[in-house]
Amino acid sequence: MKSYTHTVQYYETDRMGVTHHSNYVRWMEEARIDFLKQIGWNYEKLESLGIVSPVTAINCKYKASTTFSDEVSITVSVEEFKGVRLKLSYIMRNTAEKCVCEGTSEHCFLDKNGKIIKLHKEYPDFYHVLTELAGKAAIN
Repeated sequence: MKSYTHTVQYYETDRMGVTHHSNYVRWMEEARIDFLKQIGWNYEKLESLGIVSPVTAINCKYKASTTFSDEVSITVSVEEFKGVRLKLSYIMRNTAEKCVCEGTSEHCFLDKNGKIIKLHKEYPDFYHVLTELAGKAAIN
């Protein structure tokens, strides 16, 4: 997987010139959208199939500050997938390869009416991709 790169914008910083903590969660969303695109299941495709994937949990551990115009590389991987619940892991690094933030997000898969989708039955190709990526995470 190719990492996603975000350049810190001026409006993302606070009065001290440091990136406001809430932006890291937004960057996780950007990186997740890019990740899904890379695995062939972009948001447009998911939504056209009637699949929505709400966030059920989010976690961030801030390790170092970033400031305006810093480039942050975000690596996304599948930490865990159990058919209904997907847990993604994010590692954010600056250009010196220093970890600035680690995070996770958890998601489920619902239809447009809010009913849980059984991916293995309804979308086996998507299920297979996520299962394969989760298996690779277990090996590492």
